[in-house]
Amino acid sequence: MVEHYQKRWYSLVAVYSATHFLVDFACAFLMFSFVAGTKEGYLCVLLYNFCAFAMQMPFGIIADKLNRNYMVAVIGCILVAAAYGFVGVPYAATIVIGLGNAMFHIGGGIDVLNISEKKLGALGVFVSPGAFGIYFGTMFGRQGGLSVLVVPIAIVAAAVLILAVYNAQRLIPVNREKNAKNSLSRLTTNSNTQRKAYPKNAEFSLEGIASGGILLATACFVFIVCLRSFVGLALDFSWKGTGQWGTALICAVVFGKTLGGFAADRFGTEKTAVISLGLAAVLFLFPVSPLAGVAAVLLFNMTMPITLWALARVMPGAKGFAFGLLTFGIFIGFLPVYLGVDVSSVANWLFALLAAVSLVILWLGLRRATK
Repeated sequence: MVEHYQKRWYSLVAVYSATHFLVDFACAFLMFSFVAGTKEGYLCVLLYNFCAFAMQMPFGIIADKLNRNYMVAVIGCILVAAAYGFVGVPYAATIVIGLGNAMFHIGGGIDVLNISEKKLGALGVFVSPGAFGIYFGTMFGRQGGLSVLVVPIAIVAAAVLILAVYNAQRLIPVNREKNAKNSLSRLTTNSNTQRKAYPKNAEFSLEGIASGGILLATACFVFIVCLRSFVGLALDFSWKGTGQWGTALICAVVFGKTLGGFAADRFGTEKTAVISLGLAAVLFLFPVSPLAGVAAVLLFNMTMPITLWALARVMPGAKGFAFGLLTFGIFIGFLPVYLGVDVSSVANWLFALLAAVSLVILWLGLRRATK
């Protein structure tokens, strides 16, 4: 009988999602409280993004082979908390917290992919809270008013909770109800009780990754992530800082990712991708309208869990590597903005064009991935 994980391990997905918020909050808070204003700040931003995003690829391979994803996530949390011990040394704090961020995302990401199996809803929930964490971490980091000790304590508590939920789920007997039906079974419960199977990684393998179809799908998905990263960082609506529209944009990023996962489960990945990116391309043509801009951002972000799920599907024996490959795309998309590329003069049509290009490329990748 095939073991189905998702219902039994949803509590772990919930804890990972909450911890995702805390980890990204802790990273943004530290960077803006203790690093951004220093003479090393400019280089530290590059170093952080390299450690947090580019390093997920090698960590992903290690996690794929270890098959202890929850421990990788816990170690990541501990590193994030430990980084607060280096707040007087910007480079050290940046490296430690960046690597901790990478390890948490890889460990939690692989587990959620395993738990989700063929569904995307849980994956959308997991990837969503990070934007809230960055937003509020940046806000408190700039404004102050939050005790520094609170953040690492919260991260350590989250790490303990991950372990507690993992052990609580793992130790629940699969045949508990059956054992309760007769006294003989009750007497032999200790020897016969089965533990709930932890959602294991497939045996690590990159077999077939060099085939034409998989290479094309992989290139498509990585390219899409590069574009999404660039658009997310370069997009700057004129009304962004007025009223509550800035907050609405953050909510659009968060709920767009969540909605994308559930919409893909309901309507299919291809249909969801085509409709969301097609509408986003149209709405990006009206940047002066706050409502159109918020809707465009929400629709544009709906494809994030789809892209991640699809690449993991074509690399079932290397989900961590697939996760890390896409986050490397985030790093690549960050570089033009970091280097000061200014697209404001063409913003009226550029983002609409990039959404349309994303539609075509993602559709092509999904066609290859789901064959």
